[in-house]
Amino acid sequence: MGHRRKLSDPVANVGHVTGQLSFDELGTPLRDTTFVVFDLETTGGSAEEDAVTEIGAVKVRGGQVIGEFATLVDPERGIPPMVAQLTGITQLMVTGAPTMKTVLPAFLEFAAGAVLVAHNSGFDVGFMKAACERHGYRWPKPSVVCTVKLARRVLSRDEAPSCRLSALSDLFHTETKPTHRALADARTTVEVLHALLERVGNVGVHSLEELLAYLPEVTPEQRRKRSLAAHLPSTPGVYLFRGPKEEVLYVGTASDLRRRVRQYFTASEGRRRLREMVALAVRVDAVECAHPLEAEVRELRLLRAHRPAYNRRSKNPHHAWWLTLTDEPFPRISLVKVPRDGALGPFRTRKAAESVADALLDAVPLRSCTIKIPAANQRASPCALAELDRCKAPCAGRQTVDEYSPAVVAVQDLVIGRSADPLRTLVTQLDGLASAERFEEAARRRDRLAGLVRSLDRAQRLAALASLPQLVAARPDREGGWEFSVVRYGRLASAGVARRGTRPMPVVDALVASAETVIPTPGPLRGAPPEEAGVVLRWLDQPGTRLVYADEPWSSPAAAAAAWVPWAEQAASARPVHDRWN
Repeated sequence: MGHRRKLSDPVANVGHVTGQLSFDELGTPLRDTTFVVFDLETTGGSAEEDAVTEIGAVKVRGGQVIGEFATLVDPERGIPPMVAQLTGITQLMVTGAPTMKTVLPAFLEFAAGAVLVAHNSGFDVGFMKAACERHGYRWPKPSVVCTVKLARRVLSRDEAPSCRLSALSDLFHTETKPTHRALADARTTVEVLHALLERVGNVGVHSLEELLAYLPEVTPEQRRKRSLAAHLPSTPGVYLFRGPKEEVLYVGTASDLRRRVRQYFTASEGRRRLREMVALAVRVDAVECAHPLEAEVRELRLLRAHRPAYNRRSKNPHHAWWLTLTDEPFPRISLVKVPRDGALGPFRTRKAAESVADALLDAVPLRSCTIKIPAANQRASPCALAELDRCKAPCAGRQTVDEYSPAVVAVQDLVIGRSADPLRTLVTQLDGLASAERFEEAARRRDRLAGLVRSLDRAQRLAALASLPQLVAARPDREGGWEFSVVRYGRLASAGVARRGTRPMPVVDALVASAETVIPTPGPLRGAPPEEAGVVLRWLDQPGTRLVYADEPWSSPAAAAAAWVPWAEQAASARPVHDRWN
């Protein structure tokens, strides 16, 4: 049957349910749990600064291997000699291998719905989280088992003085030995995991939840609070932890509400801040959602409404920066928080916005001073930039409004995608700096240009979506049905599903009829919150999404920055760029 929901409905308070857990809530038996044991090889130890060179993963259930995933990954940067010597992975081996942008979605699909296992999981999971952030994927928040932590919990110091993978391999006489290659190490970790699970079975740990709770740093009070999740459904949605004064402490999303919330009461939740939140919580409310996009949007709206103390991303929910041209005879680029038509953004940080502003000033001869210049009778003294021929000194009357206006038009045309001439100007400047062997300055200019291209591309795509009065899109739900979203001016107006066997178009008609009314306001995003518009756009961009219909054509501008994105990706990897844009 169809399921529909109007997005403007407020969250209802769900009453607290107490009592003993029923038999079906005691947990998932370990024999029925799917584990994906994985290992990474990288160029170094920093998830932010280094990159993955190889991924190896083994999917197991009930002690049997049901799949393997292995690939070299082009890190798009050099591999240090010490690392190459340790792993045996050379620069030649990864040349031509798929990049993380290609590998990441394949790995996420391989691991979907499984419990992740890694030896020293903080390292491997940290790299995967950073990759998701870098490439625009949402980290799915799976349960994670660290075989180092489990070994320290199960084995005595006398039995296992060291919990290194090689030491545990020797202790358990594994058939596969670790070699600092991802698949071999993952296979070894599978054998170590099975040996450790045999040990915990002897002390009564037989379910996934019991395994997670068996790990250290779980207080009896934390375990007892598992009953707060007893009333939650196993459906997608948003959950809200509430404190003793009904205040919202924390908001999150889940594909399975009951399973996700129960994880907060086990050792799988290792964040001290959230353990403190769990200690304060007295109730967990939930809002069931039709599909994950609705859950993400509702989460953003609840974060803006409640600003929970324990959500880091809620600290500045309305905070964004924009670049716009001032309204005066000789306009300049201004950094603002309230956008108007023609503004470029949004930017998460002031620093990012200032870097893009610098790139625009490199390309277009706009003034950078902040003084007000009248249309006539200018009498100011030229500054040092005029002496360096970086400003035509309109403040001193050396440039008229008509002579200045082409630079203004160039910026306006670049932002809306009518012309990319300023980008070509910047590439020409880079060529000149490289020819003059001014490599450090060329690298700075290159990075600024890459940032400008990415910002223009995102802004133009968001603006194109936000200009549509109504769009209806569908995605397959992996069970033979469809997930639907009605989007109006960049906002999610309603969401629903047509289960397998249900005629989809009557569900679509009902969703459109019951959708939230959205009145656009001035600005590039027509008033849509930037984060929400971004979440909707990512959902629409995913492979498999289909456009049911749109009131107006959904299109990109003729000179959109999307054509320059491959250049920006090459620049970000610090590789020479051989293509030139004509």
